[in-house]
Amino acid sequence: MSESTTPGENVTEPLDLDRADPVERVLAGFTPYPAEFAERYRAAGHWRGETFGSMLRERAAAHPDRIAVVDPAGGPGEDPTRRWTYAELDRRADRMAAGLRARGIRRGDRVVVQLPNTAEFFEVVFGLFRIGALPVFALPAHRYTEISYFCAFTGAVGYVIPAVEGGFDYRELATRVQAETPSLRHVLVSGGDPGGHTPLAAVPVDPAGAGAEGPEPRPGDVAFLQLSGGSTGVPKLIPRTHDDYIYSLRGSVELCGQDERSVYLVVLPAAHNFPLSSPGSLGTLYAGGRVVLCPQPSPETAFPLIEREGVTITGLVPPLALLWLEAAERRREGGGPTGLESLEVLLVGGAKFSEEAARRVRPVLGCTLQQVFGMAEGLVNYTRLDDPEEVVVTTQGRPISPDDEVRVVDDQDQDLPDGATGHLLTRGPYTIRGYWNAPAHNAASFTTDGFYRTGDLVRRTATGHLVVEGRAKDQINRGGEKVAAEEIENHLLAHPAVHDAAVVSMPDPYLGERTCAYVVLREEHRARPPKSVELKRFVRGRGLADFKVPDRVEFVDAFPATGIGKVSKKDLRAAIAATLTTS
Repeated sequence: MSESTTPGENVTEPLDLDRADPVERVLAGFTPYPAEFAERYRAAGHWRGETFGSMLRERAAAHPDRIAVVDPAGGPGEDPTRRWTYAELDRRADRMAAGLRARGIRRGDRVVVQLPNTAEFFEVVFGLFRIGALPVFALPAHRYTEISYFCAFTGAVGYVIPAVEGGFDYRELATRVQAETPSLRHVLVSGGDPGGHTPLAAVPVDPAGAGAEGPEPRPGDVAFLQLSGGSTGVPKLIPRTHDDYIYSLRGSVELCGQDERSVYLVVLPAAHNFPLSSPGSLGTLYAGGRVVLCPQPSPETAFPLIEREGVTITGLVPPLALLWLEAAERRREGGGPTGLESLEVLLVGGAKFSEEAARRVRPVLGCTLQQVFGMAEGLVNYTRLDDPEEVVVTTQGRPISPDDEVRVVDDQDQDLPDGATGHLLTRGPYTIRGYWNAPAHNAASFTTDGFYRTGDLVRRTATGHLVVEGRAKDQINRGGEKVAAEEIENHLLAHPAVHDAAVVSMPDPYLGERTCAYVVLREEHRARPPKSVELKRFVRGRGLADFKVPDRVEFVDAFPATGIGKVSKKDLRAAIAATLTTS
């Protein structure tokens, strides 16, 4: 495919799921990197011909007795904490691969994986990697609408679930989806009564008795399907190859200073791109470090794990980072240690981290902040460990790769100078060229020369760092005046009573849109909350134009959240629209 080929044009209609060859089905939905770009990335040493299966094999051979995965939740009939060495994880991946193969799962098949933060997650995904089957990463919060879509759209042959987690019975969901999805032959249940499905523990077999292994996955093959971070509709599917994703891991490991002594705490859902790769669990395994799984993200669960396991690095989304900051402050005010003494680096990403909150990380948590701004589609930016503090707290970092191409453009796709706010476009050695089997989305989401339209509004500094000004849809058009939600949120967060803030648009018959600020107060201020007018006066007093002062303030106990814990502005916009309709 030439550079000028429109991404996705090799797919002109939905996939025929009756086609016999699963590899052909994957390729039919995949927009490859143009040959000249692939050659460039290999020549630069970005793509080194590694696969996830070979990566784990090499780490296990180099340090077999080193601990790879720690699961404090344990398993049925097991000790409270499981500790798998690299050799054991490698052996379990082989046995899982052999068992999956014995059940007829083969290269190119899709398997929806919806597991919580348990060791089985790694056993399953590395088993799938070994045979070249594709995990479709679902989040624990997904329910019938998403799961039924993933299974049907991908023609999934397998679905891996817990029995019951967080009070939800995944077996009942699986039974319903399987009855509606002809391709779905296997439902594998981790822990507990399988409820008529297959126990995951019964799948692994001795590779020696599993028959022919089949062809090894190739570095340029699609390794898995990740979910887009879009806030509307069912997520699109993102095809990531071994080559491109492992390069992003290697770059993240280097920029985050990871090595064999690193201990990474997986706080967010393990299948999400951020805790998977920035540098995440897979980056930690690439570096030969230790992955510790956290069953719940609360400070009450995470802080003791950090202290006990000597965690050195972890990643949080901004709402969770605010909770950790408040919990650490309360511990210090009480005269006790925080339990975070081993923590060296805190990565915050998934959404913009406000400057006001960023300035609190080092003095309150006692560690270095690295801001992360990226997307499952590819591009990842980090502030560097040696960046000046002012850069760390005011920007969202620079791209991983020298071959990451970044454009900031106006509404007509004309390039803007540094310092101007515009739409972020990008392409590079780990940014996809098209969503999987989604030609209509691809036509809108990619330029004809392969740049991905991220939907983010950013400005670039003279040093190449990006400052996120919000999502294009989060820019509120108030009678022709553009209001950036992120800017107002940052000013609200400076108020001593405010724990978190989210600014969204609300419909208005005269101006088209007005601004509504949803505010969560700090615990000590909830008994005697400030009045709305006080917060408006506070924002105005910080030197903002009158049109940027929130038109309405709503106090809430908590924000609705997406599956990974980010604030769901989609739900907030719907809530205020409903309130206005009924009032």
